[in-house]
Amino acid sequence: MAALSLAEKSRIAFIAAKRSQRASMARLQFSPLLRWRFGSASLGNLLIVPQTLRSADPSFWPELKLGHMGLAGTGVDLRGHSPFELRPPNDGWERALHGFGWLRHLEASGDFEARDLARSLTVEWTLRQRGVGLAWEPAVLGRRIISWLNHANFLLDDASVETYDAITTSLGAQIVRLAASWRDGPDGYPRLLALTGLVLANICVAGHDRHLDEIEKTFAAEIDRQLLDDGGHVSRNPAILVEILLDLLPTRQCFAARGRKPPPALLQALASSVAFLRYMRLGDGRLARFNGVSVASPAGLATVLAYDDLFATPLAAARESGYVHLACGATTLIADAGPAPPFEFAADSHAGCLSFELSAGPRLIFVNGGAPAAADHEWRPQARATASHNTLVVNETSSAKLVRHKGLEALIGGAPIRGPQTVTSKVEERNGDLVWTASHDGYLGRSGLIHHREITLSASGSGIRAVDRLTGAETALRLKSDLPFAIHVHLHPEITCRRGTRPGTAEIITPEGQVWFFSAEGAELNIEEGVYFADSSGPRRALQFVLRGATFGDTTVSWKAEIRA
Repeated sequence: MAALSLAEKSRIAFIAAKRSQRASMARLQFSPLLRWRFGSASLGNLLIVPQTLRSADPSFWPELKLGHMGLAGTGVDLRGHSPFELRPPNDGWERALHGFGWLRHLEASGDFEARDLARSLTVEWTLRQRGVGLAWEPAVLGRRIISWLNHANFLLDDASVETYDAITTSLGAQIVRLAASWRDGPDGYPRLLALTGLVLANICVAGHDRHLDEIEKTFAAEIDRQLLDDGGHVSRNPAILVEILLDLLPTRQCFAARGRKPPPALLQALASSVAFLRYMRLGDGRLARFNGVSVASPAGLATVLAYDDLFATPLAAARESGYVHLACGATTLIADAGPAPPFEFAADSHAGCLSFELSAGPRLIFVNGGAPAAADHEWRPQARATASHNTLVVNETSSAKLVRHKGLEALIGGAPIRGPQTVTSKVEERNGDLVWTASHDGYLGRSGLIHHREITLSASGSGIRAVDRLTGAETALRLKSDLPFAIHVHLHPEITCRRGTRPGTAEIITPEGQVWFFSAEGAELNIEEGVYFADSSGPRRALQFVLRGATFGDTTVSWKAEIRA
């Protein structure tokens, strides 16, 4: 556990005070005295039914008929009960249940029985809810409103008067509630989700559009605050962008359908974020595993990248987000070259500074461990540690410190990390090769060491050469005692390896039979077991190279990986 500095304590106090202020404002806005400002709780006509871009799971309805409901990576046996009668297995499952995103699976089935069940469960929800609990968190409320609007025709067409009235009356009341409570959402994606739900409601429901001008300004300001100039998200989690864009793209369409010009901030964010997502893809077409990227269907990413009308200019660099992308021949390398985000956005961040991933064509070769799925949350601390990333570890400690503070964790949804404070990074071309040079001070306070890394990707894409150095901050450093270090280079689970014929060498073999030659100087090369967390089947065993040694204060290790001709 990291001791808190005075500045960090002050920051936590500020976050808590700001959240308390927002909660008080939300309660005041929802009071009978001011609630009228957000319009009538009775629902007017639906002017637009927004499109849903999220893909449907064809197995959901057959499994539900058998009494099994899988949400947020966790399956529950209903045993003849309504899902709303059961104790949720975890918060993620409960949020997904009350968010009603599962309606898309039922609608996609085309089964009248699925439609009838969707309606009965929705009406049951309206009868059971008392306006308290996790179901009424602003982000969950926003997701539910979006889901009900997305599937309004499915729920309401040819429905009985009783069903129609129950659903529309509840939806109208929820819109009023969200208009008052969105301020109380945690910072980051949850707050943007709540605002997106409110904007969509104001566009799509007659009588609420008179509030649109005001909330549109707030919505645009939140987009500007969370989405960086290079298109990345302030949390540094590339996967969050996919979730955001799956909602923002239909929102843009709804503005156009109502004859309103979308906010410039929305249009700029869509174009820059699509470019950023392309920048963060390896050769297999999926996102590199940094700072919370976990198991994800490629369908969502493919959907948002298909919007060519956004005129997204290819991204040359992602300095604000802190990532580097090198590509030569068929080889792609992506690296983490940024510090941790602010506390408010760092609940899912990883201690992977200066780590990298590499693909050769569509084949992943070197990968970080990634983030485990929600159902495997007990693996999160290990997945966030530096040792689960392709970078250097000093004295078996991570380059970033985990901040444990119950109050802060409750406010932001998890334990944030802090550090490194200073990260340098530059990319240059040398005789056709691409050279990335970087450093971070994550070990400076504890051991007086700076980690320097240089990785060269050959012009042909046939290999990389790397140099890792540990030095003092300014002058030559001699530690009181040697400190152990380890450079981790994790292989994808489908990659195998074997020791080479000479000490300090190894061979990497892909399933296609391609062979890479790996060698190291300045440290002992070991082949050890590792864990790959970001797999749909759960954490998988994998292999890793670990270059071990001890530093007295100034140490250089050279290593390389090249395709064998």
